[in-house]
Amino acid sequence: MEGRTPGDPQSRDGKAGAQDIIISTDRAAGLVTLNRPAAHNALNTAMRSAMAAAFPRWARDPEIYAVVISSAWERAFCAGGDVRELIEWGRSRRDDAIRSLAQEYALNWQLDCFAKPTVSLINGVVMGSGVGISLFGTHRVAGENYRLSMPETSIGLFPDVGVAWAFARLPDEIGTYLALTGRAIGRADAYRLGLATHCVPVARFGEIAAGLADADPVDALLDVHHVDPGTGELSALAPAIARCFSAASVEGILERLRAERGAEGAWAQGVLADLAARSPTSLKITLRHVRAAGEFDLRATLAQDFRLACRCLEGVDLYEGVRALLIDRDRAPIWQPARPEDVGPAAVDAYFAPLGSKELELPSRAAMQAFD
Repeated sequence: MEGRTPGDPQSRDGKAGAQDIIISTDRAAGLVTLNRPAAHNALNTAMRSAMAAAFPRWARDPEIYAVVISSAWERAFCAGGDVRELIEWGRSRRDDAIRSLAQEYALNWQLDCFAKPTVSLINGVVMGSGVGISLFGTHRVAGENYRLSMPETSIGLFPDVGVAWAFARLPDEIGTYLALTGRAIGRADAYRLGLATHCVPVARFGEIAAGLADADPVDALLDVHHVDPGTGELSALAPAIARCFSAASVEGILERLRAERGAEGAWAQGVLADLAARSPTSLKITLRHVRAAGEFDLRATLAQDFRLACRCLEGVDLYEGVRALLIDRDRAPIWQPARPEDVGPAAVDAYFAPLGSKELELPSRAAMQAFD
């Protein structure tokens, strides 16, 4: 198998275990198989490095028609990035943490610039970094148990990996809603929103991979297996989401949610409870980031992701959020500040301030696609 990173499997050392990610080929298909079930396929730095090394080879290989990204474990595609690695490095190896962030966002850009079909076969949860490695491919195939979410505000972070660019373009403020609340959606909603391109029974995933290995035309192959996923849950809520999440500020969104009555009143109360558990600072920077990304291209969005993530490493909420959710598991984070109204404009501005010579510089799309 090509592209494996040898060494200790523990993510704290920045090394992928021998089976964490499998990079291989099958005739006309390049294959990326996520195989870290104990961590729900959470991506660590070494796993991303293995992917980043494979795609340029496949781009230059005339025998490779398409790339398939899949999971060896049916319960999850990818539950996000290895945030334990990130915060451990953030505390003791800050430069390594920053380099890891830069490499992740460079991989997202690399996947968007990759000119050949890239088909992600997604079943189970797809979160955070898992969305980042699938969203910018040409095709995203959702199985029956597909569940997409970006829950970063619950750990003192923000929806990164370029997802703000996609969320900013969803209708009815649904992207703002998903970014702030971290709520999950199933494949019907993802398909209607364009976050998934096809809905296919998991039992057919093997046929798709085999067809791509035979260089079968990707669209015809996927279209013949696509099934109508139904209406989804968001269509009925879209008017209420648009009403509440179109407010100009987090405080305004909360005020509108409190004012909801009638059929959407119970929904609004549940959303208020969700938001109350999120980092107020994360809510503020997330709202501004998604709104700004509406005017950006993906490359600029990723550069801003990097700026914000570096600032999160300098703060306290990220470390506290991961402690409460993943380490001590008491689910009682002590956010600083504790209320949205205590996060003033100057504090938010500081997260968005330029990094000077340390900004993330990504090559142009033309440069990425020019192979000598």
